[in-house]
Amino acid sequence: MSAPLPTSHTAVTVPEVMAALKLSRFKVYDLIRTRQLPSFTVGRARRVPADALHTFMQNQLKEAA
Repeated sequence: MSAPLPTSHTAVTVPEVMAALKLSRFKVYDLIRTRQLPSFTVGRARRVPADALHTFMQNQLKEAA
């Protein structure tokens, strides 16, 4: 994986979210389960909209301030 969050995609995979946030698979799925991080499935593949990931990060920064 060359970049944690590819800018050419509009939806990212769970491993890409893990790399971007430096979190475990369990924690990413926990964020998805608790609806803190929106996602959708296509078949068996789970995807997170890139905009939702950016919004999540912005919200975390606001809460930390």
